[in-house]
Amino acid sequence: MKALRIAIALLLAMGATTALSASDAQKSFAKLKSLAGTWEGKAPDGKTVEVSYHVISGGSAVMSQMTENSMVTMYHLDGDRLVMTHYCGAGNQPRMIGKLSGDGNTLDFNFLDATNLASPKAGHMHHATLIFADADHYAERWTFTQDGKDTTEQFSLQRKQ
Repeated sequence: MKALRIAIALLLAMGATTALSASDAQKSFAKLKSLAGTWEGKAPDGKTVEVSYHVISGGSAVMSQMTENSMVTMYHLDGDRLVMTHYCGAGNQPRMIGKLSGDGNTLDFNFLDATNLASPKAGHMHHATLIFADADHYAERWTFTQDGKDTTEQFSLQRKQ
């Protein structure tokens, strides 16, 4: 009887962990949905950059389009994880998994895999971070990796009125 209670407790604990992960992914996705609209700011080279976010497909996906190089990034839930596919100006499509920080202010994406990537050393986006300041200000930090070297650029954006 004692073994049965322990087994049930373990199953409940595993279920709670799964529910927590799904909840974290859903919170991350909701944070992305809150970006719906048009944002503007400056690129590191001083050029004006505009990013637009659209909630699409019945709320199951978020599309981001950046004016610089007309890059598109798609976000969606895949079970208990948040997945991003970045359609890069480099001609490949890295996929990354996102995780929201405990304070809910940073959404960090780490490389999972990519399509059209000639080799692991070929240039591709390898990491991305969204940093939320408030409802009208956030930043995007993108890390491009090529031949084992990283180049990071950050865009500070504000909601366009």
